Amino acid sequence: MTAPTLPVTDKLLVEMQGHTALVIMTNPPANTWTEEGLLALRDTVLALAADPEVYALVLASDSDKFFSAGADLNLFADGNKERAYRMARLFGEAFETLSAFRGVSIAAINGWAMGGGLEVALACDIRIAEQKAVMALPEASVGLLPCAGGTQNLTRLVGEGWAKRMILCGERVNAEQAQRIGLVEEVVDNGNAREAALALAARVAAQSPIAVTACKKLIQHTRVGTHNAALPLERDYFLDLFSTEDQQEGVKAFLEKRKPQWKNR
Repeated sequence: MTAPTLPVTDKLLVEMQGHTALVIMTNPPANTWTEEGLLALRDTVLALAADPEVYALVLASDSDKFFSAGADLNLFADGNKERAYRMARLFGEAFETLSAFRGVSIAAINGWAMGGGLEVALACDIRIAEQKAVMALPEASVGLLPCAGGTQNLTRLVGEGWAKRMILCGERVNAEQAQRIGLVEEVVDNGNAREAALALAARVAAQSPIAVTACKKLIQHTRVGTHNAALPLERDYFLDLFSTEDQQEGVKAFLEKRKPQWKNR
């Protein structure tokens, strides 16, 4: 398997493990997001999405304490609106690109996930948190707001009431609370988030990558489309899969009681 061509940066480290790309945030001490880091994330996800051999992406941290502390507030200290606009646009581009990733994205939240650090996890398909993890969107406490999907993605996951508690009241949630309200899908022992995320990502390789992409599009269609519009779309996508080699291979492998050999076409 040939490694995809990725942007050169010291803010992100990418390791390929089978069909999974492990993307590690490496901006000590707290993995705050800078212009360079956001551009690197955007371009890295685009490069991975363009590689047909990449089925899943795991976003992790190289810090024991922080998943990510979000934006570097020093960038906004002087009230420069031009810089604020550029950073807000880059946050949106990077995290929306992550949300639109062709495969499955999993956030391995191993510590504090604050502001933009939580928003990048919200942009992933699945979130796994360690017991010590703490999550919050505290932007309003400094006169700002979550501008990288936080108000929308959090509400979609946990409902309006908890979104208002976290954003309007500044409430922090621990891993147990996060799982209870639907913010994360799994809680694991401290030190095990990355391993658990990689294990889950490896299971994606058992699925047809083309089918996974189609299913993800349909699931995310619920954010903007109507139920009635999605039902015929399901049938259309279902029939489209019959034009792929993977559909024929998947059915044949099942009948022959063997593992399918996906070609992603």
